[in-house]
Amino acid sequence: KTTLVNLLLRLYDVTEGQITLDGHDIRQIPLKVLRESIAYVPQDSMLFSDTIARNIAFGKHDATMDEIMEAAKDACVHENIIDFTEQYETVVGERGVTLSGGQKQRCAIARALLKESSVLILDDSLSAVDTDTEDKILANLKRRRQNSTTIMIAHRVSTVRNADHILLLDEGGVKEYGTFDELMALNGSFAEMVEKQRLE
Repeated sequence: KTTLVNLLLRLYDVTEGQITLDGHDIRQIPLKVLRESIAYVPQDSMLFSDTIARNIAFGKHDATMDEIMEAAKDACVHENIIDFTEQYETVVGERGVTLSGGQKQRCAIARALLKESSVLILDDSLSAVDTDTEDKILANLKRRRQNSTTIMIAHRVSTVRNADHILLLDEGGVKEYGTFDELMALNGSFAEMVEKQRLE
């Protein structure tokens, strides 16, 4: 899964075949343009030793406070931030050590939402939040990004349940592909995973 993200971001290029974005081979798109059009939230979110507001506005330096707060609300982290004494002016330690794992992830999601890129990649970025918070964030993503591409990498089935396309990868290859209902009808590995997670 990580290899796929690295290829999309062109950290290295495919040796066979091609990856296209809106019908264009990504190797033909200038690297700066490609990377500016993608917002990426890694599993281990990186925050800087700076205020929460500046961390969220990192990809959009001219962002207003209202825009920062709106992104934080859509990432379901606003309530946590206003509980801090300094609120949005709270300085987080190096790599965000003063925040919990879930708060760091949600601040990174807010940063990516604020950037308003045409492609958003969430690399297991909801793993540290509970399912209720996950549902709210996913609903906000659906509303906010309805005309954009969002790629979600997840181990939790609930994260991808309402995706337009689901790709099940296994040992570096595509094992199953389709909508949630199509994959359930196959009664294969995906359906087995759904049932296992339901029982857990």
